[in-house]
Amino acid sequence: MTDAVIERLNLRGEGVAEGLPPIPRVLPGEEVSVSPEKLQILTPSEHRVSPPCRHYKACGACAMQHASDSFVADWKTSVIAQGLSAQGLTTRIRPILTSPPASRRRATLHGRRTKKGAMVGFMARASDVLVDVPDCQVLHPAILAATSALEAFTRLTATRTAGVDLAVTVSEAGLDLRITGGRAADRGLLAELAQLAGQHGLARLTYGDEPIATREPPAQRFGPARVVPPPGAFLQATAHGEATLLAAVQEAIGPEQSLVADLFAGCGTFSLPLARDVEVEAYEGDAALTAALDAGWRSTGGTLRRTTAHTRDLFRQPLLPDELARYGAVVIDPPRAGAEAQHRALATSSVPRIAAVSCNPVTFARDARILTEGGYRLDWVQPVDQFRWSSHVELAAQFTQA
Repeated sequence: MTDAVIERLNLRGEGVAEGLPPIPRVLPGEEVSVSPEKLQILTPSEHRVSPPCRHYKACGACAMQHASDSFVADWKTSVIAQGLSAQGLTTRIRPILTSPPASRRRATLHGRRTKKGAMVGFMARASDVLVDVPDCQVLHPAILAATSALEAFTRLTATRTAGVDLAVTVSEAGLDLRITGGRAADRGLLAELAQLAGQHGLARLTYGDEPIATREPPAQRFGPARVVPPPGAFLQATAHGEATLLAAVQEAIGPEQSLVADLFAGCGTFSLPLARDVEVEAYEGDAALTAALDAGWRSTGGTLRRTTAHTRDLFRQPLLPDELARYGAVVIDPPRAGAEAQHRALATSSVPRIAAVSCNPVTFARDARILTEGGYRLDWVQPVDQFRWSSHVELAAQFTQA
């Protein structure tokens, strides 16, 4: 056993102590005794709490349930501040807004066949051991209630040697399930899958890339629009997180706009609610997503301002300053890698206001520095924690011409 004092947490929420590899589920200031087989907390932090979920010890999906809510909030806010500081930036960081327990409406679970049937759950930390999580404190109740259905699909599609991934999303019409990694599909399997989907009342079932059954389109509500995302499409993890980010975006673009560009628009999370008040041009690299966005806009019967969906790879073909000059504001919500080329184009543009959304404080800070070097002012950052008890943190921010 090696004794050590935890100095700080890294970006994954693991403890850093001199001379030791990262240590999970510890807190700064704690004295610990560590061996390859065991972790003993010798002097616990005042911020250490009893995990609210009985599966926490075994399950690897959550990383921070041993810490108080106030500690997690402060730590996630500090991650954003440290990322900005590393780029020479400071700004007002607002209090973090955290989604409630049992609100995760989108998750990928894993399924395996067992001697007695099947098991569905999350993997143990740094392991291929599957953990059953019937009392998960993160997942939406509709997902937990479908455990027996997910086990039935696992028995049908997994093999003795290979499991399946079950991407499940809560929709207005019921659960939207996409199964990947299963055995090769033949006519018999597809017929059984369709029958099983009907028995369990799924809104939609997709097997790999094959649509199997749709009882009712699994629509999501973006403002007044009903959008049916493609199978496996990105969706904000909680309804609370989506609403929080949208409110920040609306504030950041300001109330008096006539034309807004939404970059990396997905299938309309921000575009369609914004179109209540402004005309929107949405840009997204995936044609299936832009088709869903366009169909959602058309479904409103003219109650929204005009929303035009463009399929365009913004990594290879960012909007250039002369194209951006038409817009009173820009919304940009790139993937975790950020969007360096598009931010460089924005930095030399005349767009008055930019609403930035990010799921990675490190790449956000890099791209924020590009904008500030181009003459923009970072007015504020709103942290959002919709991945409760994880090390993951999201944010929205306002930039204006300095």
